[in-house]
Amino acid sequence: MSYLPIQLMVLFLGLCTAQRRVQVQEGPLIRTEGYHITIWCNVSGYSGSTQQNFEWSIYLPSAPERQIQMVSTNDPNYAYAVYASRVRNKEVYVERIDRDSALLHITKLQLEDAGEYECHTPNTESTYWGSYNAKGNLTVIPDTLSATSVPQTLNKVEGDSLELVCEVSEQTPYHTHVAVTWYLQKGEQSLKVISLTRDFILRPGESYKQRQASGDVRLDKIGATSFKLTIYKLQAFDQGDFYCEAREWIQDPDKSWYTIATKRSDRTTVNIKATDKNFSVHLENERRVFTAGDSMELRCIIEAQNIQDRYFSILWIYNGTQIANIGRNAVPTVNVDYTIRERLGYVRFAKETDTTYLLKIYHVQLEDSGKYHCRATEHEKTVTGDFIARDTNKSSKSLIIVQPVKSSLNVTVTSNTTKVLEGDMLKFVCNVHSLIRNHSRLSVTWQLINKRGQARDIISMDQDGTQAMNTFYHKRGATGDLRLVKQWPGSFMLQLQNAAVSDDGEYICMVAEWITNVAGDWQRIGKQSARTVAVVTPLETGFSVTAITRTPLVTYNNTFELQCFIKPNYPPQVSVSVKWKFQPNESTNSYDIITFARDTSITWGDKATNFKSKTMIIKTSSNNVRLAVSKASNLEAGKYECIAELWHQNQMDQWVMKTSKSSNILEVKVKPPDGRLKVNQAKRNLVVTEYDNVHLSCIITNQTSPDSQFSVQWYVQKSLEKENKLIVKSNRDCVFEYGNELGRHERNERMQPAKPSSGHYTLELFKVDIDDSGKYYCHVEEWLLNPNNFWYKVGENRSGMTSVTVKRPENNLQTVKAERSISVPEDGQIRLDCKISNRTKLDSQLSVAWFTQKTPETDSYPIFSLNRNTVFEYGSSVDNSMRLRDRLQFEKSTSDLYSLILQKATISDTGSYYCNVEEWLLDPNNMWYKLGEDQSGLTTVTVQQPEFKMQLDKTELNISVSEKDLFQLVCNVTQQTQDNSQFAVSWYAWKVKEDTDGIIKETILKVDHNSVFGFDAFMDGAKGMKDRLQFERPANGLYTLTIQNSGKGDAGNYYCNVEEWIQNANNIWYKLGEDESGLVTVTVQSKGSSLQQAICSNDALFYFIFFYPFPIFGVLLIAILLNTLQDSKTHRKSLMPKWCPHTLD
Repeated sequence: MSYLPIQLMVLFLGLCTAQRRVQVQEGPLIRTEGYHITIWCNVSGYSGSTQQNFEWSIYLPSAPERQIQMVSTNDPNYAYAVYASRVRNKEVYVERIDRDSALLHITKLQLEDAGEYECHTPNTESTYWGSYNAKGNLTVIPDTLSATSVPQTLNKVEGDSLELVCEVSEQTPYHTHVAVTWYLQKGEQSLKVISLTRDFILRPGESYKQRQASGDVRLDKIGATSFKLTIYKLQAFDQGDFYCEAREWIQDPDKSWYTIATKRSDRTTVNIKATDKNFSVHLENERRVFTAGDSMELRCIIEAQNIQDRYFSILWIYNGTQIANIGRNAVPTVNVDYTIRERLGYVRFAKETDTTYLLKIYHVQLEDSGKYHCRATEHEKTVTGDFIARDTNKSSKSLIIVQPVKSSLNVTVTSNTTKVLEGDMLKFVCNVHSLIRNHSRLSVTWQLINKRGQARDIISMDQDGTQAMNTFYHKRGATGDLRLVKQWPGSFMLQLQNAAVSDDGEYICMVAEWITNVAGDWQRIGKQSARTVAVVTPLETGFSVTAITRTPLVTYNNTFELQCFIKPNYPPQVSVSVKWKFQPNESTNSYDIITFARDTSITWGDKATNFKSKTMIIKTSSNNVRLAVSKASNLEAGKYECIAELWHQNQMDQWVMKTSKSSNILEVKVKPPDGRLKVNQAKRNLVVTEYDNVHLSCIITNQTSPDSQFSVQWYVQKSLEKENKLIVKSNRDCVFEYGNELGRHERNERMQPAKPSSGHYTLELFKVDIDDSGKYYCHVEEWLLNPNNFWYKVGENRSGMTSVTVKRPENNLQTVKAERSISVPEDGQIRLDCKISNRTKLDSQLSVAWFTQKTPETDSYPIFSLNRNTVFEYGSSVDNSMRLRDRLQFEKSTSDLYSLILQKATISDTGSYYCNVEEWLLDPNNMWYKLGEDQSGLTTVTVQQPEFKMQLDKTELNISVSEKDLFQLVCNVTQQTQDNSQFAVSWYAWKVKEDTDGIIKETILKVDHNSVFGFDAFMDGAKGMKDRLQFERPANGLYTLTIQNSGKGDAGNYYCNVEEWIQNANNIWYKLGEDESGLVTVTVQSKGSSLQQAICSNDALFYFIFFYPFPIFGVLLIAILLNTLQDSKTHRKSLMPKWCPHTLD
């Protein structure tokens, strides 16, 4: 049949009709949660003017194949329940733009609205041509945009500046742009001030264009998120509420920009007060009455708004006369009468700030008294840049009074050295107080009146600071013993070093006050004096020598100190010599130890040999002598005495001993030290695991001497033993000697004693085992070397017990407990995995055994085991072992995965399997022990026989033979399960027994799968057929049985039964299944029967001749009629106009 007309018709239809096309907004679209969004959908290519309908659906990411209907322009009940309420509330709706265009609106987008959106347009024509739906993706992200500014109310004046900061931030994971706009809210109207667009372009609002161009309006980004609005020269128009608006933009796939988020900040209310052009002037001064020589300050203050943008000049007026003018440029012009004083720095005119102008007169004079005021004039700048005077204001007048200077001296003399020792220092301070001290100068003269009443000037300082010294004191002044120092204004210090007895007397401080007149000459305006008495005591007065000790009783090797105090404390100009003497115990004679001469030389006594190497001598500046004797012994025990001599230099510069004195007797005793040994008594309990290291500490918390040495013994006390056993000991020289208490060889390799620091001894036990459990402690003996270099034991002490418990590691062996079921075909392989999920130690050894349990009622038995020495063992018996050895394969893929593969599976292998794992560890004695075991989950195995696929030819036949002829029965196996299958074939016949009128089944022949023949000897029919049977196998699966010399008794229905036998993995044959062939009806006729009898007696021949031809002829006739009708239709279609489309009914 030809299809060319149909193809031509489709081609013409395409030329005459446009193809429908549906488009949606290109995605993916990125939109923000909580905002109103739209998605457009257009349809084109349809015919006619029919209004199109739109149906929107969504496919969620969690179920991308499931359509969820949202909204339709045609069906109000189109939406699924999840969107029905939002459609009813107009939160989701479709807006028609045109008859073929619409917008999907979602007024408040939710995160759950993300997905793939589909727009479908139902067909409005009689044919389908083109596309009817389109899809686009929508991604919904959280709203992270924020815009904040500090809400506040600001009161400003015209001309002020305004600064507002808006913090804008976003954390969108996509690339977006942010635009920031400042608005001014005036009533119901919002005016744009300035904005920074998404393209980073500044755009001012219409009302602020000119001011932005002049720089009075600015928008600056001052940080990563800060946007500052600045408005200079505020106007009344700027009053209102300012706020900033942030918009986040994203670029859609069609390159258009879309606002995905908008935020507004809090508002700042700005109130603007109109500028006042008036100004006022007033005069400020701290006081009105001054003393000649004081400094006077007057300030002219201008009060005005926006003064920094205005221009003023100041005129200073004194008693109606202009004395200075400060122009608008702050440069002063001084009247000629004040020019000299300004040049000398006595007067100053200056502009301090925009509002303050200063007049300062240094050293005011009587003629400066009078009335002062200032006058301010404002100047206005014209467009040409010139200035014109506008308004003038003046301050009120201030009366200044300058009084003449009057002296008011008050003089006092203080001293803390009114009573000194000959040779000490005399110091006097003359303090002067004057009310006009800032404008005057002082002169000072010191005078001495001795005990005989004679007065003598010592030294003086005039008002210019020049000093003059009496000739009597020139020598002392040259050596620095006499000094006059002006410590600060009004304080004068007189200092006399090395006071002599002649310095005893009354000291007078005479002060005169001076000022300068107008001509610059000094003029004394007053004088005053004060006095004090000084007493100088001779050297020998009060001279005393005292010996003391704080260590009258000392122990061996300690230090004792002896001090010799000499009073009074003499100055360096007085020399003192000191000598120490010693009388040993059990002796009546004494000898010199050491002598400090007046010239600071040191001399040791002839018998002081034992003191030289261990005695430290210190002489202080106060002539006190300290004797420190270290490493005391019985040789230093005895009585000590200190002798001091006082030396003085006379007027001839010669040294003369003035006096000598001896101290009291000191007795010092020396004894051996008391033992203070202490060892840390803290008790500890340590629980460790086999193979861990144990750290034992022995800390000496107190000792008799820093020079002590110690011997340390370590002991262990075990629970089953009565005596404590020595582990190791160290003598004073840290030489170690090991015991044999742990019962092992090579003890020094199992432990390490050490002394990491002074007084700290440690014992480290390595790789401990169970036998190392016990209580450990240290025993310490303290030894000291006596002063005669002999060692003696000071004391001994024992530490607290450290209880050590050694346990074996905790069993952490774990196997995977997951249970599973597997099904394998017969002769396949069974893989049994034993996964170890955790083990106690990585160096442990494992033994793995697999067990099987055939039924829940039977016991499990092992099929394979692998001990820790990697020795295999098969089965639970010899027979079982031999059968499994060739079928089992062991694999170890990783250190924790063991696999057993059972090959050539048989039905008998069906059952449950599991593995049992034992973990073995090596103890420190190199003995292996089982730590624990674990059993995996069950693996249920089902071994399936091959699917029985054998099929026999089921064709039923009718055979008619004459007596004495032969007939053949065919048994054909058309399909078998396996290529190596074997068959057992049996022939049976259903026959009518004439004498009983019953039907019986006779077994004709049996051939088993080993080709062994068998007959049914009990059946009468089979007895007579045995010699007439001929069995053949022409091909594999094809069997024939020929019955010769047939007779009436051979008539019946024959069929064959075939059993299929296959061999399992153990080479055992078993029957897989059986099937029967179709019946073969055999009719045995007498010789000479007619053709009619032959046809009628044979059903197959009867049907073939009289029934089968009629349906065949009918089918041929119908085929001819259909072909003729189709050719007629094809001819009519070819005559139709080519321009008209064919309509399908």
